[in-house]
Amino acid sequence: MFINPFDQVFAIMKQSFPESEYREYAHQKRLLANPRYRLITEKNEQNVVIGFLAGWEFEKFRYIENIAVSPTIRGGGIGRRMMERFIKKSDKPVVLEVELPEDDLKRRRIGFYKRLGFHLEDHVYVQPALREGHRALPLQIMSYPAPLNSSEFEMVRNVLYKEVYGVSDSYAYAFNR
Repeated sequence: MFINPFDQVFAIMKQSFPESEYREYAHQKRLLANPRYRLITEKNEQNVVIGFLAGWEFEKFRYIENIAVSPTIRGGGIGRRMMERFIKKSDKPVVLEVELPEDDLKRRRIGFYKRLGFHLEDHVYVQPALREGHRALPLQIMSYPAPLNSSEFEMVRNVLYKEVYGVSDSYAYAFNR
C-alpha cells in the first residue's frame, strides 16, 4: 500500500510538535509549491519516511522551519545528518527558532543545535500564530555559523515575518519591542 511521502512527513510532524507549532494539513501542503520552501526527507530501507527537514532559501540566509525524526528511532544520528547536509549545501548563514529554555527537554534541544555550531540569540522574538485560534509564541532564534548583530537579526525577523508567516512590519513592531 502506497502512502504519500507528504502524509508520512505530516504524521511525524504531528507526533513531534505541539499543534501550535505546525500548520494545518492543507496549508502545510501548499508550501510545497513555494519555490523558496524545501522539504528534505530521510527514508528507511522500506522507502518509508523516518525523518524530515523543512527549510527555506532566502537571498541572505537559510531558515530551518522544522526538523523531526520518527519518535520510535530518535537518538540515532538521523537528525544530525539531515542538519549537516542542509548546512553544507550553501555558504549562507542558517537560522532556526527554538522554544525558550524553560525545561530539560527544551534545553536539550538547544544543546543539540549548539553542538552543531549554532548560537542562541538573546534578541526578543515572537513567532506569529500558525493556526487560527492560536496565539503567537515567544521563541528564540539560533544562528549558524556566527551570532547575529542587531541589524542582521532585524533583517532575518522581517524576512521570516513576511515570507514564512505572511505578516507585516507593523506586527514585528507590535510584538518585538
